Amino acid sequence: MLGKTPNYFIVDAKALPEIFLKVAEAKRMLEIGEVNTVNLATRRVGISRSAFYKYKDAVRPFNDMLHGRIVTFQILLKDEPGVLSAALNIFAQSGGNILTINQAIPVNGCAAVTIGAETSGLEVSLEELLARALNVDGVVRCEILAG
Repeated sequence: MLGKTPNYFIVDAKALPEIFLKVAEAKRMLEIGEVNTVNLATRRVGISRSAFYKYKDAVRPFNDMLHGRIVTFQILLKDEPGVLSAALNIFAQSGGNILTINQAIPVNGCAAVTIGAETSGLEVSLEELLARALNVDGVVRCEILAG
């Protein structure tokens, strides 16, 4: 990745190398419980575990919900007062409309937060929104899960 902010591309699955599609399929199998280990998932789709681990964080299917207007973000926050509020303010200041918030109980000083946001009113790009969120003190990671 170039710099701190990831760049995203929407590419027709038919144009992708087969390895990316197989990694996405292995991730899907793990997420829905079809298999319970990476070893089994990679064997079923016919890739090595090393290939899976190389690409697993970079490959995500694009789920078109309402023509891309609803985006699911995952943010990892330090367990400190005001961090969630500051991150949510970035969404509001950028024109995003928060629809859902799910926060896990903090573990090892950090909490995972999943945010569903309606983004048709954004005044900035998704990349800029991610960059702004990452600049908030206490935000460890911010990424798009689906959109």
